[in-house]
Amino acid sequence: MTFETIGISGELLRAIADLDYTTPTPIQERAVPKALEGHDLMCCAQTGTGKTAAFALPILHQLSQTEPQHLSALILVPTRELAIQVGQAVTDYAKYLGLVFATAFGGVPIGPQEMMLRARVDVLVATPGRLIDHMWRGNIDYRHTRFLVLDEADRMLDMGFIKDVLEIVNEIPKKRQSMLFSATLDRDIERLSRDILVEPVRIEVAPPAATLDTVDQFLVRTSRNDKRATLERLIRQHRMRKTIIFAKTKSGASQLAGHLSRRGFRAVAFHSDRSQTERVRTLESFKDGECDLLVATDIAARGLDVDEVSHVVNYDMPYSPDSYVHRIGRTARAGKTGMAITLVTAEDRRGLAAIERLIARRLPYMEERVANGRAAADDASRAAPSPGDERPPRRRSRGRDGAREGGRAGGRDAGRDGGRDGGRDGGRDGGRDGGRDRARGSARDQDRDAARGREETVASPASAGGPARPDTGGAAKKKRRRRRRRSRKPETVSVESSPSREPESDTPSESGVVGSVKRLVRRLFARD
Repeated sequence: MTFETIGISGELLRAIADLDYTTPTPIQERAVPKALEGHDLMCCAQTGTGKTAAFALPILHQLSQTEPQHLSALILVPTRELAIQVGQAVTDYAKYLGLVFATAFGGVPIGPQEMMLRARVDVLVATPGRLIDHMWRGNIDYRHTRFLVLDEADRMLDMGFIKDVLEIVNEIPKKRQSMLFSATLDRDIERLSRDILVEPVRIEVAPPAATLDTVDQFLVRTSRNDKRATLERLIRQHRMRKTIIFAKTKSGASQLAGHLSRRGFRAVAFHSDRSQTERVRTLESFKDGECDLLVATDIAARGLDVDEVSHVVNYDMPYSPDSYVHRIGRTARAGKTGMAITLVTAEDRRGLAAIERLIARRLPYMEERVANGRAAADDASRAAPSPGDERPPRRRSRGRDGAREGGRAGGRDAGRDGGRDGGRDGGRDGGRDGGRDRARGSARDQDRDAARGREETVASPASAGGPARPDTGGAAKKKRRRRRRRSRKPETVSVESSPSREPESDTPSESGVVGSVKRLVRRLFARD
């Protein structure tokens, strides 16, 4: 389908041709024909898909077919910036129609707006708060209003404009065509549509809260203290130009913009604490390329239509998951591509999980993709080292390497505790058993040696220098007694006896194995 086949007038075709519009977007292709038939519409589409033309073209076409009257169409938007952009877009579409347009929003003097509203105005683009002010002043006449549009309706509900919107709607004639456009649909939007729309045609060109496929979304791990350094590294690494950086608070946006400026970047702050004149000047400088980085709050998440925004950086996690969808919608507009980067700290895990549930996809970490390429490069460099980097291998002790590997595998803490306890218990038990065995064996050996020495002395008295005496049988008897005693020694002599059974010693300092051996030798000589 082309704009020629949609059914709009030739003047509108000329205007959109001047804007280089060639093919209607999905929301335009489905919404414009139904609106030309006079149906109420409830449309859900992703940000940056041409919703403004989807409601402006059919309204302008119908106004061009009849004699327009004062305030024939009213378009409500949530923010001043969106009011300026929608007003400019409608003016561009209708530049060959001769219609009169006006915008009404807060933050600027109300006098010039009063003068325009008291004259003839065919299409009015306004924010709810300033429009209520004009109603109380008697500057608004809704008697000829035939078209009502709520653009970014979900944002208006989030900002608390529901009462103002219902008050305005109640003043407009019931016989009208109403259209509601939103990036997301929820129960509050459904309830509002029942109060405003009559048998609407529901159009959804994408699932609610879906993000554009042309936006590359990545996460970057950081900490609260390293956020600024991480942001600077990303700006230099990706050579960011025309980048919107979202902060959570107005003071945080101002401080971050000042820090980036001091670091040599062309950055400006954009939030509601700045006057409307300053905000308009800041936005114009960003569009013209005089500054590269626009540090903004969520006020810039809706309605900011800036061409060729290459990157969106979520410096702070948004308060609600819906805001994430609108933030990243500032890039990759009108079919172009873009990148959205979110800085994630340990405190942002819950918010990140909510965003991933909303968009029904898991967001990848940028360092994982970079790490794959870096790992491949490192492997290649290790496989082919340069000649200057070649060094002889260091000799390492096999025992030291084994101990190091074993300690690393087993764990330092477990090894230290287990080794201390096991060594203490094993040493105690091993020492007790070893000492007992050595004492028993030593006593047996010394007893055998002493007995053998006495036998030799008795059997060979000549060796001691005395004359040989005839054996009368006494030596044989003594030998037999000694044999009997030796056969009974293992049963009667033991060093395992308790301290209470040990024989008394004149030397209290003798203890342990040495003391047991000495006591055993004295006992044997005493018996002999």
